[in-house]
Amino acid sequence: MNTKKIFIALILFSITGFLEAQWVQCNGIYGGYVYTFTISGGNIFAGTDAYGIYKTTNNGNTWLQSGLNYKTVRALASYSNYIFAGTIGGGVYYSIDNGSSWAQTALNNIHIYSLTYSEGTLFAGTGGLGILYSTNNGNNWVQTSLNNKSVRAIAVSGNIIFAGTENSGVYLSTDGGAVWTQTSLNNQSVYSLSFSGSNVIAGTLNSGVIVSSDNGLTWMQSDLIYNTIYSIIKSGNLLFAGTYNGFSFSTNNGNNWSQAVMNNRTFYSLSISGNNIFGGTAGDGVYLSSNNGYNWNQTPFNNQDIYPLVSAGNTLFAGTSGKGIFVSSDYGNSWMQTSLNNLTVHSLAVSQNRIYAGAGFSIYFSTNNGNNWTQTSLSYKEVHSLAFMGDTIFAGTIYSGVYYSTNYGNNWVQTTLNNRSVYSLAVSGNYIFAGTDQGLYFTTNNGGVWAQTSLGTVHVGEIGISGNKIYACTQESGLFISTDNGNVWSQIVLNFASVVSLAVNGDYVIAGTYKSGIYLSTNNGNNWIVKNQGLNYEPIVGDLLILNNYIFASIAGNSIWRRSYSEIINVKNISSEIPANYKIDQNYPNPFNQSTLINLQCPNPGNVSVKVYDASGREVNTLVNEYLTAGTYRVRFEGNGLASGIYYYCMIVNGAIVNTRKMIMVK
Repeated sequence: MNTKKIFIALILFSITGFLEAQWVQCNGIYGGYVYTFTISGGNIFAGTDAYGIYKTTNNGNTWLQSGLNYKTVRALASYSNYIFAGTIGGGVYYSIDNGSSWAQTALNNIHIYSLTYSEGTLFAGTGGLGILYSTNNGNNWVQTSLNNKSVRAIAVSGNIIFAGTENSGVYLSTDGGAVWTQTSLNNQSVYSLSFSGSNVIAGTLNSGVIVSSDNGLTWMQSDLIYNTIYSIIKSGNLLFAGTYNGFSFSTNNGNNWSQAVMNNRTFYSLSISGNNIFGGTAGDGVYLSSNNGYNWNQTPFNNQDIYPLVSAGNTLFAGTSGKGIFVSSDYGNSWMQTSLNNLTVHSLAVSQNRIYAGAGFSIYFSTNNGNNWTQTSLSYKEVHSLAFMGDTIFAGTIYSGVYYSTNYGNNWVQTTLNNRSVYSLAVSGNYIFAGTDQGLYFTTNNGGVWAQTSLGTVHVGEIGISGNKIYACTQESGLFISTDNGNVWSQIVLNFASVVSLAVNGDYVIAGTYKSGIYLSTNNGNNWIVKNQGLNYEPIVGDLLILNNYIFASIAGNSIWRRSYSEIINVKNISSEIPANYKIDQNYPNPFNQSTLINLQCPNPGNVSVKVYDASGREVNTLVNEYLTAGTYRVRFEGNGLASGIYYYCMIVNGAIVNTRKMIMVK
């Protein structure tokens, strides 16, 4: 019997079922702007502001991004196996594989505000070009005679089509869109339309619901007035309306309305699936009601914009866009909103028992872990950075440079750096560095005098410091490093990306980029490894934070993600010299007690895995699972929790096993 062949067969079997170490999304922070829904194949799709389409396959228990990642999706429609998405500036896209992939139709490069499918025809309401339609799934489009309006809503019943426009009310066609007539509702912006019984229901901007019972010949104001109606849907004998300040319903075809709970939320969109009503909100993600809107629960729609992350002890704080500050005491498993709950937070910093926040146009502080907040005297300033030197607080503002306070924020003094937008501050010894829209500045006398470093003219974002090394993120030219307090700067290899955020720990540098994801360097930025495993696209990484063997990343439009820090830094590049062949060396030492090192060589870039198996072929660890550039790498294997005995490790390149070796652990 050939035991080696049997063992390799066991390895191949186990590879297919392994859950890889990767980034995982934390449970929160919930939120996001949701403009539209559609249902296809039992799945619910949601169109968002700037972050594409999300999908749930389990009635909102979990949501995953489904594509068009950086598009604003204002309209969705579906029939058969087709899903259509109307975007701002990108026209209409479609998917025929349940949202796994998307292709652009012939209608492109324009704003799409509404989509409706009826009896083989797809209608598209555009920004400024009226209504177009397609009878072949978007391969060709025909413009109707309603060709010079922004159309926000379309309702179709047979050959009768109503179109709600911006500023010009409702138009009517009785011949499938060939000829259009403006109805007597002619001076309103109409954002939603629906049929109910013999009535046509129009949801307007600021004028509530207006009803016609004679096909638009005359219109009558309902008792839902002085409100903006973004969405109207019908279920049985009930009519539901999503409004600027809540959720309303009607039992008599829209003539009279009652407001349900949730009168403090803006509902952009509504959808019904079975007994469930889904509500897409302005900033609060997706809510779900299973009793006709009387009670609502927020679903885990993690589509929130997160800006700064900071830790105080083992407590994690996150600043959001418009929702204030959230706090987690269990490493991101759950989050609670603090009492600072209605402002955009651009900066956070911790000093002793105080947490400071640049929020709105002022600075706030808390002395009890965010339970209560006090506003300081610095007002009418947007503060994007905070730093401490002893008991002195420095604040970097937009347009007005740097301020400081020596009495916990009771009073503030503007420094001589007073005409720049300051996006970051960092302290190293007696140096304070300020990253601005016009390069990097420093002071050695607490802001009395500032000098510009040789890193000038570029937009400098975050600054990272480790020992004598200073790292500077730039929008235009990637990452720079200085080892002499900013006198001389060298551009790091990671020069193709706009680097937004950094986490620096000794020789390890983790960089978050704009739409290129997350990179790791284990040698001060000389070489980089892509670390996007688990992210289904290359995101905008707003901030990075290392806490308790986790690294946390705030992802634009995707809330907060985390990954094991020890796992992410386990692969170390030890040589960029290109080897002749793929090879994995014998571990050293061998036999070993608990810990051993393994070198591997890669002559070409590719997807590389190193997996460890016990004598029965059961996978016990994955040491590497990365896209590696050419070079030589070193990885450490820790045998914690494993018994003494024989283990095997193999190198897998682009899905194929290259080499397998044996090692012995003796405890």
